[in-house]
Amino acid sequence: MKPYPTPHINASPSDFAPVVLMPGDPLRAKYIAENFLADPVLVNNVRGVQGYTGTYNGRRVSVMASGMGMPSMGIYSYELFNFFGVEAIIRVGSAGGIQESVRLRDIVIGQGACTDSAFSHTFRLPGTFAPIASYQLLEHCTAAAKNAKLPFHVGNLLSSDIFYHDDPDSTALWSKMGVLAVEMEAAALYMNAARAGKHGLAICTVSDHLVTGEVTTAEERQTSFTDMMRLALETAVSFTDSLQ
Repeated sequence: MKPYPTPHINASPSDFAPVVLMPGDPLRAKYIAENFLADPVLVNNVRGVQGYTGTYNGRRVSVMASGMGMPSMGIYSYELFNFFGVEAIIRVGSAGGIQESVRLRDIVIGQGACTDSAFSHTFRLPGTFAPIASYQLLEHCTAAAKNAKLPFHVGNLLSSDIFYHDDPDSTALWSKMGVLAVEMEAAALYMNAARAGKHGLAICTVSDHLVTGEVTTAEERQTSFTDMMRLALETAVSFTDSLQ
């Protein structure tokens, strides 16, 4: 029996490119497809989680939403890696800055992803796993960012299970350890990629700042983080070429 379609993705492996861009927001997936991909085709819309495949600079690229949080990212990245033959997933999302050196709208590339989640317990490891990005994707991404002269930072993200934290000072402790920004999905992506022998990378734009109090609007987060989107697409193309 084929493992696809799944309860979450009504597609076949041939519908997806080797690299999938994965924003949390389905509307951001739609925006990327309609504004950056040539001839985008809707390949999934189960539960409104829109997935598209088209071309960028002549290479097939897919984009599909992950939803919010590690459980949701865990489902979609697991299925894409293990059932649909996807080689790499690049998260394109928003994050909250927790270092003064990281400014609003800067790009943070997650070399690693700390977490307060119990997600790693499913792997029954006799210790603590350190979720890290694919070095190959990271290398392609930083090269593209330098070439485009983008303001970017490379370092640790915090993937938190909690958006409304009971301790308002909790992120200050992570900041002391040099963590750059907080989001909610990267660690699950990195762990699923490691387990599947595939590639994962999180590229985030700082949408709000937990130190300075600066914020962007929901509309800005959906449509205006175009530098991050282009960077992810350039990374996808470069990585795809390396697979040939």
